[in-house]
Amino acid sequence: MDTAASAPAPLWTIALLALAPFPISAALYAYGPETVAHGSLTALLSWSALVLSFLGGVRWGLESARTAPRWTRLWASVVSSVAAWGLLMTRSSLGAAWILGGFMGAFILQWLFDHTAPDVPARYPRLSTVLTAGACVSLAVALEQALRM
Repeated sequence: MDTAASAPAPLWTIALLALAPFPISAALYAYGPETVAHGSLTALLSWSALVLSFLGGVRWGLESARTAPRWTRLWASVVSSVAAWGLLMTRSSLGAAWILGGFMGAFILQWLFDHTAPDVPARYPRLSTVLTAGACVSLAVALEQALRM
């Protein structure tokens, strides 16, 4: 394994712990008792919004640390937070399937944005790929359940 591209163990540990709410809430929504379905979906959607906002903040931080930050990259780093907020605000008017699909799309777009970004640490693409995959698989499990309801 390329040591420049591998993240230190504490970073992986924290990242994987932060990923844990995705499969837990998705599994409870899809396979748990009906009494916890609504709360589990709320947890999944809320955590999705929070993590998307965090990822945008990471991009903002990386860009703003540059001597001459590029305003287009700064602007683009805010889009994920706005998209996450917008998806949460549509919960009363859109079905769960649309919102879950929207979050999946937002995570994939954020991943694409991160992977086309110049000047990121070598370990960032591998770390973001694992975390995005975990989030999207969990959202897909919940989406499958939402489509059956």
